[in-house]
Amino acid sequence: MQVSVTFRHMDATDALKSFAADKVSRIEKYMHSPSDAHVVLSVERGHLHRAEINLTANGVRIRGQETSEDMYGSIDGATQKIERQLKKWKNKLASHKPREGHLMKVSHGVIEAHEAGTEVASEAAAVVVQHQVVDARPMSLDEAMMQMELLHEEFHVFINAQTNTMNVLYRRADGGFGLIEPPARH
Repeated sequence: MQVSVTFRHMDATDALKSFAADKVSRIEKYMHSPSDAHVVLSVERGHLHRAEINLTANGVRIRGQETSEDMYGSIDGATQKIERQLKKWKNKLASHKPREGHLMKVSHGVIEAHEAGTEVASEAAAVVVQHQVVDARPMSLDEAMMQMELLHEEFHVFINAQTNTMNVLYRRADGGFGLIEPPARH
């Protein structure tokens, strides 16, 4: 497993770096394929130690974070959260067979927000302030919901394995999920 450690607002130490790499590499036993992990260690407000771990394996991204008074405790907490997520995910997917199909590249843009109370002229063009390309992978609705939970995302774009169409799953304000899908073809 490839592990990179970044320090923010604190001095980098070999002891913390090796502790984080050791803890994260133990997670590898839950995965079948090689993975990459990026660990960000930071200090907030002078006394809160935050550990954020972003893990990528076989197209699945998992994120765990923890904040505590002790950096070692934060690293432990973040890795435990990822382990719980992986165990839950692995158990749930054990009954599913692998999905066939091709992934699709999807463009995701963030449009500049206008200040509240100002009118937007109808001829003013929208300004894209952030752009990224994401992979829409074939998966079931349950798998997409689980992926959203693992990544703490507000929305998830995927190829519905049953219909072979692009779908968007999003988190509703009431905590539930919404699904956007094309109408059925007749």
